[in-house]
Amino acid sequence: DIISTVEFNYSGDLLATGDKGGRVVIFQREQENKIRPHSRGEYNVYSTFQSHEPEFDYLKSLEIEEKINKIRWLPQQNAAHFLLSTNDKTIKLWKISERDKRAEGYNLKDEDGRLRDPFRITALRVPILKPMDLMVEASPRRIFANAHTYHINSISVNSDHETYLSADDLRINLWHLEITDRSFNIVDIKPANMEELTEVITAAEFHPHQCNVFVYSSSKGTIRLCDMRSSALCDRHSKFFEEPEDPSSRSFFSEIISSISDVKFSHSGRYMMTRDYLSVKVWDLNMESRPVETHQVHEYLRSKLCSLYENDCIFDKFECCWNGSDSAVMTGSYNNFFRMFDRSTRRDVTLEASRESSKPRASLKPRKVCAGGKRKKDEISVDSLDFNKKILHTAWHPVDNIIAVAATNNLYIFQDKAN
Repeated sequence: DIISTVEFNYSGDLLATGDKGGRVVIFQREQENKIRPHSRGEYNVYSTFQSHEPEFDYLKSLEIEEKINKIRWLPQQNAAHFLLSTNDKTIKLWKISERDKRAEGYNLKDEDGRLRDPFRITALRVPILKPMDLMVEASPRRIFANAHTYHINSISVNSDHETYLSADDLRINLWHLEITDRSFNIVDIKPANMEELTEVITAAEFHPHQCNVFVYSSSKGTIRLCDMRSSALCDRHSKFFEEPEDPSSRSFFSEIISSISDVKFSHSGRYMMTRDYLSVKVWDLNMESRPVETHQVHEYLRSKLCSLYENDCIFDKFECCWNGSDSAVMTGSYNNFFRMFDRSTRRDVTLEASRESSKPRASLKPRKVCAGGKRKKDEISVDSLDFNKKILHTAWHPVDNIIAVAATNNLYIFQDKAN
């Protein structure tokens, strides 16, 4: 049941989560009604379906787990909703549709579905539609398989709404949503000799407005922006974003903690945000030399990197997200903490997603971590943080101040009290 991805659709009325068991659960936002005026903002289960099953690659003797790595919604074109979900190897396009009527009065079959003897049919009937209880159906419309040698870490729908990209450790492929039997390889960083491998692709995303532009981040802490108009194979980037390293702060862990775990364009398309192990950085696309903002997420863990390396937590991949107006960003931390940064006031807050602190309709109290020295009454010591409770996946409603936070196998939805 451990949640592995969280994603709002374009309107924010639906929220999809994927888990380690290959299931997708979709929540729908309640419409406000007169009897329960506070119900708007509540999300209730809308549909649950099994997206992926465990598989076995007999050629490589590899088990392919069913865990959903990413979910991406497509913009709504009609009454149905469409989403892409992916595990390590296979991407599926799902259609989620509602049925509240059923046809009755067929000529060639009975009400229970059995075929009638044609010789006993003496009159023709016109079938009629009758109301029935609402059913939400999920059906796979396309299956995009066999295109990735390595594990898929990202999918991103293009602003042309016709194509999307999928990225694994060494390659990025471009797909058309209608064509499943071929994709175009647009980035390939695999060296001829694998012993010369120095970096891998960690995340990739299309620009929200320019259909020819995408970015991908690497385990070396760099981001490359590519333009598909320049060449079919985008191995030569158009822009290269890297922050020069301070030699005085270099340590054994520098390379590991500089690896970028997530990259997200702002809704405006002017900025992009990257998340490494200790910080969130906001980059202006017009300035490659350094980020315009750096927000420390949990700087107090710098002294604990040795033990975090031993328990493998240093390799955790935290995601980040923008609010609807690009004025604030959010990302997760340990001990079920998540961090929010206001970009204009430079104020930040640490909040906790837990059953004890999250009573319905109660305000969340800001939390503080004591890095050393004398601990104040409300502060939590670094040594008492629980590193098994981590918030890797978060999502922000595209318009309202509603956030979704996945804490292991629990999904928390918080909203601004001003709503």
